[in-house]
Amino acid sequence: MKRFLGWGALLIGIAAFAFFLLAPGIVERSMNKVVGPQPPAVSPRVAALHRTLQIADMHADTLLWSRDFDARATRGQVDLPRLKAGNVALQILSSVTKTPKGQNYDANGGDTDNITLLAIAQGQPVRTWGSLLERSLWHAEKLRRAAAGSQDQLRIIRSRTDLAQLLTTSRNPYPWNSKTKASVWRGPPVGVILSVEGLHNLEGNPANLDKLYAAGFRMAGFAHFFDNDLAGSMHGLHKYGLTPKGLVVLRMMEARGMVVDIAHCSHTCVSDILRLAHRPVVSSHGGVQATCRVNRNLTDAEIRGVARTGGIVGIGYWDAAVCDTSPAGIVRAIAHVRDLVGIDHVGLGSDFDGAVTTRFDTTRLDAITQALVDAGFSDADIAKVMGGNVLRLLGQVLPAR
Repeated sequence: MKRFLGWGALLIGIAAFAFFLLAPGIVERSMNKVVGPQPPAVSPRVAALHRTLQIADMHADTLLWSRDFDARATRGQVDLPRLKAGNVALQILSSVTKTPKGQNYDANGGDTDNITLLAIAQGQPVRTWGSLLERSLWHAEKLRRAAAGSQDQLRIIRSRTDLAQLLTTSRNPYPWNSKTKASVWRGPPVGVILSVEGLHNLEGNPANLDKLYAAGFRMAGFAHFFDNDLAGSMHGLHKYGLTPKGLVVLRMMEARGMVVDIAHCSHTCVSDILRLAHRPVVSSHGGVQATCRVNRNLTDAEIRGVARTGGIVGIGYWDAAVCDTSPAGIVRAIAHVRDLVGIDHVGLGSDFDGAVTTRFDTTRLDAITQALVDAGFSDADIAKVMGGNVLRLLGQVLPAR
């Protein structure tokens, strides 16, 4: 009997170990999906145009997942080889530190958390299990490790100087091997900027913003899926505006050259930030209510407010952002922003790897270029939408050095 119990305990231990080893991949495969037929091949003219673009995407959640960013994965939507295949010059990567159980777009409390179990299952450092701040610092450390192992194919952008150096690198076509890592890659590097999805990771202390800044974070949204002590969420229980503590953090961010992101803020919070901001503001990822009437998408008045700050609306690729997830559907939202406030105030905000289902991953961004051409956008305007506007704003807001 003792021997039987011993073997039983061993088998249970092996099963538990296997579960925690495999669970992160299983969870991600169930969330970050590419579903439906891939867009058809683009025309030769569009392929040539796409290769000339400096593409920038304002939001992906890839750092949340347990993957080698430098290697092409068989799950998810973004990694370094796929960014290079899609001709991406700059990708903004967010740090997600807490999401409520039963997460929805309408009303969530902040008393539960899905990320703690994920952090444990991924084998993250123990310090991250109970600290939202440490989870973000761990994401920054993961990115530094990826950059160090990328043979200079991945560069972390912290300043206008870093950005200028990245963009002066020639972006000509290059050979690459999707099954290997950076040692045999050719062509220009990809820049990455760290962002925060909800400043609840300050853990109630605005001074912790300096720890995030020192770790390389240069963009942040005030709320995610629940209200916090800085601001109400569009998906919170109370949906209040910017709090006095939130205003303190807003001024701290502007003084440090951090981009203010209104994505997920309640409509009252969005109004407060647009009224109080001294520098350009972005909505990093989402949609517009004119083409997809979902509560988290921006009204025309909010779009005008973003434009008045000199900011940019980033259009996402998933159903709740655009309702029609085809490249043509994405372009309809882009065209609405252009028609309302001008071409200088719209860009890309995929939300790749953010538990979203899309028609394509980052290798097929040429499908958006094709849809823009089909919709009658000029080559100059396509260059702005696909990255020029975002790169211009970063050149204005980021710290000089």
